[in-house]
Amino acid sequence: MVETVIALLIYICIIALVFYLIVYVMGVLGIALPPKVLQILMVIFALIVILMLYQALLGSGGFRLPTFNK
Repeated sequence: MVETVIALLIYICIIALVFYLIVYVMGVLGIALPPKVLQILMVIFALIVILMLYQALLGSGGFRLPTFNK
């Protein structure tokens, strides 16, 4: 179970990095999103993360992480 949570946190960090990279590139290209839109997107991202953690910790089905073969 600990491995699942660690893998999930790594995936969340990668998704967050991609999100901020997209926002940064859009800003460099001159396509600036209003601050309120960014706040809404970040709240949606946080809710998705909470849902993923809840499902991974309680094993309520629906979300399964791939396993790492040794």
